[in-house]
Amino acid sequence: MKNILEICQEAADLSATQKPEDLFAGRSQQESIFQSVAKDTLDGLLRYGDWQELTKEGCLRTVGGHCNYFIKDFCPDFYCLLNNTVYVRNAAEKVIGSITPEQWMKEKYFSISSLGLKFKIQNGMFKFLTPPPDNMKIVFLYRSANIVYDAAKGYEEKTELTRNTDIPIFDEFLVKKGIIWRWYRRNGMPYEEEYNEYQRELKSRFGNGLATQDIPLHYASESNFPSGVIINAAKKC
Repeated sequence: MKNILEICQEAADLSATQKPEDLFAGRSQQESIFQSVAKDTLDGLLRYGDWQELTKEGCLRTVGGHCNYFIKDFCPDFYCLLNNTVYVRNAAEKVIGSITPEQWMKEKYFSISSLGLKFKIQNGMFKFLTPPPDNMKIVFLYRSANIVYDAAKGYEEKTELTRNTDIPIFDEFLVKKGIIWRWYRRNGMPYEEEYNEYQRELKSRFGNGLATQDIPLHYASESNFPSGVIINAAKKC
């Protein structure tokens, strides 16, 4: 795995420009630009979609009588929720959410209620419509905000690029392509070809990581209980 400085140096080779020696020393404008475009590339990848590399399982333990829970208290690297993945672990019951503002207002103020535990995410909190029972274990999938490994601290994950030795969580070839077109743009040079190449690679990499459906090698019946060999079985969470 290459660190961010090595990736920027490879990008410099392909761009026929001087290689950076230290992205964080602030010794030259060239190195500052490489640091800036590297951060922009990683931030753009984080925001692009629900990457497999960033998907994690979170867990919330409820406290009797409490409706609001700060996400950072139990999930420090939380970026966004993967909706329809929230379950009460103890009973394997699905939690309804995140509900729309219209549903929230109807059920809170007009007594138009239905069964199920409901929530919304607002101001960095899980907000339940009604207080859940005490000590309920709620599990969910979320997109992590961690974008690099800190090689100087035992490959600990972190949310910000701060060292030359940091290793991107994303594919290094994709990161390099993202750095190249942004470097051209930042220096006022034509970048359309490099940008289009990056977009093709981005969509290909992201698509390869998406969850797949099971492909059963047996006769399809109405029972919906597959048997026989299954190719590329989708992982169950």
